[in-house]
Amino acid sequence: MDRYVRFVRLDGSVGAGLLEGDQISVVALPFWENTERTGEVLDLAGVRLLPPCEPRSIVCVGLNYASHLGGRPAPAPPTLFLKPLSSIAGPGDPIRLPAASARIDPEGEIVIVIGKELASATRQEALSGIFGYTAGNDVSARDWQENDGQWWRAKGADTFGVFGPSIATGLAYDSLEVRTRVNGIETQRGRSDELILDIPEIVRYTSTAITLLPGDIIYSGTPGQPEGLNDGDSVEVEVTGAGVLINPVIAGR
Repeated sequence: MDRYVRFVRLDGSVGAGLLEGDQISVVALPFWENTERTGEVLDLAGVRLLPPCEPRSIVCVGLNYASHLGGRPAPAPPTLFLKPLSSIAGPGDPIRLPAASARIDPEGEIVIVIGKELASATRQEALSGIFGYTAGNDVSARDWQENDGQWWRAKGADTFGVFGPSIATGLAYDSLEVRTRVNGIETQRGRSDELILDIPEIVRYTSTAITLLPGDIIYSGTPGQPEGLNDGDSVEVEVTGAGVLINPVIAGR
């Protein structure tokens, strides 16, 4: 298993590399089809981690765990929606709670990272086009989600598209686990073999509508029933291999 990260150096320059313990072996960009080490090695403590890729498209699957449906039937066709690029936040970035929303939940998810161009892919092509997986938090304003008629505001507000800290490669798609903790207390746990629409099918189905490019990401769905966030909370989302995504929560405007 390899773990890829993006980072910004103290001089402001951005790079990518392989996370190896407390060091980063810098690699040439792009790294999707060929990983070429530059020879530069950095201390993890001396850089700031960024979201581990720069997607063109951020796709999300809603209502994809039975534990999240609360007894409702699974949606048919599957519920997919997009997050705007302006929603992106990374490791350590604050999640801002809009003052106009009365209830904002974290949604810990396994995030699929695309590594090859995919259009109308077969299931096998979809699986081979996956580069790896990272942790994601599909932050959701529940009152907006219920009342707006569509989810762009509830799911796409600033800082609501959190993912990182690394992309883990070489993992079996059906043996991943996601856990969410708020202030150190576990609030969600799910496995990829519990997904209603499994990971290869998510990618295949998405590719029938839009062309997926290297670096695009797909949030695969959230398990259980998350609890609301408050100013001062700390949220952790942990996904097999990808590490722990940690974000403070602060009041917004």
